Amino acid sequence: MAMTAHAFTRPLIIALTAGVIGLAVPHGAEAQVTAFKQTVAEQAARSDGIAAFYRARDFEPIWTGPGDTDRARRAALLEAFAMAADHGLPRDRYDDRALVAQMQAARIAREMGEVEVALSRAFVQFAQDIQSGVLTPGQVVSLIKREAPKRSAESLLSDFASAEPAAFLRALPPQSYEYNRLMRAKMMMERQMEQGGWGPAVSAAKVEPGQSGAAVVALRDRLISMGYLRPTASAVYDDAVTEAVQNFQEDNGLTVDGVAGGDTLTAINTPLEERMQSVLVAMERERWINLPGGLGKRHIRVNLTDFSAKIVDDDKITFETRAVIGAGGLDRQTPEFSDEMDHMVINPSWYVPRSIIVNEYLPLLRRNPGAVSHLEITDSRGRRVNRGRGFSQYSASSFPFSMRQPPGPRNALGTVKFMFPNKYNIYLHDTPAKNLFSREVRAYSHGCIRLNDPHDFAYALLARQSDDPQGFFQARLRSGAETRVDLDDPVPVHLIYRTAFTTAKGQVNFRRDVYGRDARIWQALRAAGVALPAQRS
Repeated sequence: MAMTAHAFTRPLIIALTAGVIGLAVPHGAEAQVTAFKQTVAEQAARSDGIAAFYRARDFEPIWTGPGDTDRARRAALLEAFAMAADHGLPRDRYDDRALVAQMQAARIAREMGEVEVALSRAFVQFAQDIQSGVLTPGQVVSLIKREAPKRSAESLLSDFASAEPAAFLRALPPQSYEYNRLMRAKMMMERQMEQGGWGPAVSAAKVEPGQSGAAVVALRDRLISMGYLRPTASAVYDDAVTEAVQNFQEDNGLTVDGVAGGDTLTAINTPLEERMQSVLVAMERERWINLPGGLGKRHIRVNLTDFSAKIVDDDKITFETRAVIGAGGLDRQTPEFSDEMDHMVINPSWYVPRSIIVNEYLPLLRRNPGAVSHLEITDSRGRRVNRGRGFSQYSASSFPFSMRQPPGPRNALGTVKFMFPNKYNIYLHDTPAKNLFSREVRAYSHGCIRLNDPHDFAYALLARQSDDPQGFFQARLRSGAETRVDLDDPVPVHLIYRTAFTTAKGQVNFRRDVYGRDARIWQALRAAGVALPAQRS
């Protein structure tokens, strides 16, 4: 509902527009203008950004004037509020009914000033929420080391005041394909919830091809509801059901064998409401990386829950490899952040992090000075330390030495590491422990990301600056010497965490919440007022 001009008293309309259209201010109108501006100044003072915006325009209104532009702004804002729930925002946070009631009741200058600032305050709240997220990431999960790209209140209001209102508001949410696909998936899931959800869970420990009976029927019906199987009356676990299970397994990061075993049935029986929560959290997370320049025409994306690293060029995945991420303990979990990869090191040394030295290796050295003999122990000047003197006299706080593993076939970093210098000492690298890449859940490192195909990853990066990237890389590898290779064009790296994400075809994939982070984000969103639609019983 838009506010119309008849909600304003005529003297106040003339007073508020006189300076713009050149009308003479009638007796008493000047006092009303002063009262209006004084109220705007007082109300706006609660926010530095809003106050700065109004000071710069001498407290003139952008919402409460009688002209078409102000009416269009009011109408566009109220319409945007009505769409808030579609974006997974807390609908009641933008109390349009109270705003409309306040607008309709405004009669005197002071009340008009209060309406003016109330609309600006609601606009800023909505604009920041839909563009940059409802939550502050690091306050919810400390290992999310990113700041949402939140624009200032002054900037939002200034840009809005000079723009076409509806178009400006439409451009606020992330414009990424991923966000739009997640939003469509959310709407489809809402319709499914209105129809009763995905139906009864499958009550069985395991269901295999060739079987028939009640468990197969329940599995069949659930797969049909999820869109993996065309409607059928067959009660047999036939080829069609097997193929549907395989597709489901692929979309959920499970071993693709066509057998509905324990992990597969757990995923199939996950309630629709829980999947909806994952989608809503993913939309919030997408708002956190709604960067002004995007993620980069070429960028590297590591989805921790998917245990994968991808090179993305112009929104298309051009290279993908499996990854191992940090183990589940708080001291080993891989943090989330974005940075820029600017070089790789072929035949790298491994400089052992201090935390690993004192927590893992020092206890061994105290008992046996010859332990971990594959590592060099060096003093502050880089000289090798004589192990014969022992280390029993040192504690975790007093141990004065560094440890390094030289390049070689047993090196913990393998044959290459990819550097995006950051204060968390996280990077991508090779590993001699190749057996871990065959597992479904690959959370075993101390925090860095290990790659299954590091050489191919290097070739893909070097292809932009070498006619023979493989030959270039292999020549330096064969030398055995530690060699730094700079990237001519640094590549943005985004370490993200998505338990729900989409493919180019729009299909939603789900993954385990390996660190429990999305569960905490959902609780925070719910506390902020984000709600699921009611499911029909």
